[in-house]
Amino acid sequence: MATVETLEEFYKQKLNWLPDNLGQDIGHFNVFRLEDCYQPNATPVKYSRRDFYKISLTHGKNIVHYADKSLETDGPTLIFYNPNVPYTVQHQDDNHQGFFCIYKESFFTDMLRNNIHNLPMFAPGGKPSYILTGEQDVYVSQVFEKMLGEINSEYRFKYDLLRNYVTELIHYALKIQPSEILYQHPDANSRITSIFTELLERQFPIETPAQRFSLRSAKDFADQLSVHVNHLNRAIRQTTGKTTTTHIFERLTSEAKALLRHTNWNVAEISYSLGFEEPAHFNNFFKKQTSTTPSAYRVV
Repeated sequence: MATVETLEEFYKQKLNWLPDNLGQDIGHFNVFRLEDCYQPNATPVKYSRRDFYKISLTHGKNIVHYADKSLETDGPTLIFYNPNVPYTVQHQDDNHQGFFCIYKESFFTDMLRNNIHNLPMFAPGGKPSYILTGEQDVYVSQVFEKMLGEINSEYRFKYDLLRNYVTELIHYALKIQPSEILYQHPDANSRITSIFTELLERQFPIETPAQRFSLRSAKDFADQLSVHVNHLNRAIRQTTGKTTTTHIFERLTSEAKALLRHTNWNVAEISYSLGFEEPAHFNNFFKKQTSTTPSAYRVV
């Protein structure tokens, strides 16, 4: 079974220390220079998922094993990683210069109406790798330098500014044509998981009360993929460490929070759009997932 690397494990493995605010600040954002985290004799990074997002600017020659593909990079490359996709990086030379930032999903979801999963570089089946020209490399490096300068500042609203820098990187990348050399990865489980995630995300965001979330169970997805439900469940659990149902429930909960916070729809309308036959069923589901009721969450 593929393990999921947590933020705590990341800090222990890469830096051998834990920040004081780990688990306290919303979204836990941080930024680093690649060379500061490189350890020549370190254990190779395992092919696994992380429970956080990562944006990396590399300058060396690498092979990134990402979901069911491998990405070959040579020169300045901007890569976007997300928690739904397992990955690892194989360094092919001694150039370890660059930058990366990490953050949890809540770093954005409390501020954005549309889910971060809908962005092309994070979407299932999307292209996460962007090869940069020399001029583009300078621009992206300057954005990372601004992050490094801001992260340790005493500015009261520094995380708003850091969020803007991340958004700037995202939109800058969207203006660039994704470009990578792909190799097929011999991992059928990752491929099934990637397709499942794409089908799940394709149903969101819910834009109107009349729109309805329809694929609600593991069997619904297995039927769409023309595989046995047990095969689907095994593939997803081996790849992500979570059950198919857990993925569906987490995504439902995320959308429910967005609808409660960013629309004026009543609870019954939200309940219907998320596929619940009765508002009471939605209330029970939401409380089980969040330990609070939809109405209470909305007024916080």
